[in-house]
Amino acid sequence: MPLPPITLSQETIWIMIGFVGQALFFGRFFVQWLASEKVQRSVIPNAFWYFSIGGGLTLLVYALYRQDPVFIMGQSTGLLIYMRNLYFIRHKGKTPATS
Repeated sequence: MPLPPITLSQETIWIMIGFVGQALFFGRFFVQWLASEKVQRSVIPNAFWYFSIGGGLTLLVYALYRQDPVFIMGQSTGLLIYMRNLYFIRHKGKTPATS
């Protein structure tokens, strides 16, 4: 006898998206902790910023779905900071253009 198909409600799918965002956001702290333990000093690896962007973007989408202005503003602001940090990392050592 075949099993009935599993159906997920739209609300369940959005809750799952929210948990994925939270998991990505937690991942950034986990990789930062592992990198710091490895060298026995506080460091922030590049993966921290990628996890921050992944988690922040996923949580922003979730916040937009929830129509939560506080959550939307917080995630939007964070995303700008995370991307700016990656910009600084990628352009490290390059001399600024003279005006």
